[in-house]
Amino acid sequence: MEGWFLQGAIILMRILLIVFSVLVAFPISIHAAGDPFVVETVAGDFDRPWALAFLPDGDFLVTERDGVLWRVASDGQTRTAIKGLPRIVARGQAGLFDIALDPDFSQNNRVYIAYAGQGNGGYGTEIARARLSLSDNILVETTVLFRALPKSGSNQHFGGKLLFLPDDTLLLSLGERNDMREAQNKGNHLGAIIRIDRDGNVPTDNPFVKQSYAKPEIYSYGHRNIQGLALQPGTGVVFEHEHGPRGGDEVNIIKPGRNYGWPEITYGLDYTGFKITDRTAAPGMEQPLIHWSPSIAPSGMAFYDGDLFPEWRGHLLVGALAGESLRVLEVDGDRIGQQQTYLKDLGERIRDVRVGPDGAVYLLTDSAEGRLLRLVPKS
Repeated sequence: MEGWFLQGAIILMRILLIVFSVLVAFPISIHAAGDPFVVETVAGDFDRPWALAFLPDGDFLVTERDGVLWRVASDGQTRTAIKGLPRIVARGQAGLFDIALDPDFSQNNRVYIAYAGQGNGGYGTEIARARLSLSDNILVETTVLFRALPKSGSNQHFGGKLLFLPDDTLLLSLGERNDMREAQNKGNHLGAIIRIDRDGNVPTDNPFVKQSYAKPEIYSYGHRNIQGLALQPGTGVVFEHEHGPRGGDEVNIIKPGRNYGWPEITYGLDYTGFKITDRTAAPGMEQPLIHWSPSIAPSGMAFYDGDLFPEWRGHLLVGALAGESLRVLEVDGDRIGQQQTYLKDLGERIRDVRVGPDGAVYLLTDSAEGRLLRLVPKS
């Protein structure tokens, strides 16, 4: 009871601080010479915001890593903490991660949440499904659909990105929990992308369902820590990006059953500066479309399919944490062409990138005073 009271008190204090900041700080818009956009602050004072989703009524859902889910009014002026979240472990990189609306949200109000949950041996990434009561701002009928195994005491590399495919199956990215050896082991979920249906069942056409030694949920493996998943409009091709160690951040096209090489091949070094491997390529292992050294720590990713920035249409938008920027990548089939870098002058870590129904680009900045930003064309 004391824990719930303390959590409620913390949220109440946060709301009061937010109301004050709204009164003194909005609206704010900035732009840099040469940028094709103006940066508007929609809302601020988020504590390590992690992911963003859009509700049909124009409101936003924003997750915070420490375990708070906010419903933010479309104008950014008010917000409400959503109650009824599953029990979340918030420690190190663990916490509340991505949120995705059901493809039939307008009929069923279902949402899917990725988060770190407790279990035997430690904690790990899980998916819960719940119905969001928009009138009461509470999650009800919550069901855990998936738990990554094994659990671990490590507080690093959880993945946590969600993506619905055109067939309404759901992908979840999973890090290797800072145990690189396990990324090549299909007998566990670590360092993999998994695919389930909306009820948590394993699709019969998953690539390893007939291999008794492999986890049937696995869709691809050999990953380090995936922090971006995006579906290419018109093709249904899945793009992902993942963190390398010291260098070697990657963008890949995900194909079912493929091995993406970590740690057998990498363009990065260990944090000590020593080589992890001498190989950057090997038979049966996929090559990235692009890799970054030094690391930019990519985070959040979306294809631009709106009308406000026609010059970006079909381009891949990638946020950068260490790189403190927005990268706009030209995509030509299985090649990355020109790369443009924006927002370096902003000096903020970009955690999530989304394209809104209005065609604007929305960003979350990663800090104890994180912001929800909107990019709109210069008038």
